[in-house]
Amino acid sequence: MPSTVSNSLIWIFDAFEREPTYLGKRMFGCDAAYLDGLLCLVAADRQKPWNGLLICTSQERHAALVEEMPALRAHPVLGKWLYVPQDDPAFEEVVEQAVALVLARDPRVGVEPKPRRGSGKSRLPKI
Repeated sequence: MPSTVSNSLIWIFDAFEREPTYLGKRMFGCDAAYLDGLLCLVAADRQKPWNGLLICTSQERHAALVEEMPALRAHPVLGKWLYVPQDDPAFEEVVEQAVALVLARDPRVGVEPKPRRGSGKSRLPKI
């Protein structure tokens, strides 16, 4: 059953709609954007710290991205990714820059998604 919860930040992904490899998915109650099979951005409009834009990247790339977009910081829960909260004055500017980086296929943005585990049925003991 599809979620009935609407994400007020889903507009961030509008720029990806013409991209043939774009895929939008729900992820921990937020919306995620995949391009070319890479998990790139997560738009979160829940309670803090899940309220803003998460940029999916590796920690080795944090410094270069923060230098370019100083409002970014490590996410307080998912420290491997960068984050700008929705209430930050630079939020819309960072969104614009992040979307442009994704569309340009900047190698600093995007991570390989981890394969999904099975349904768990195989882990249950047989009786």
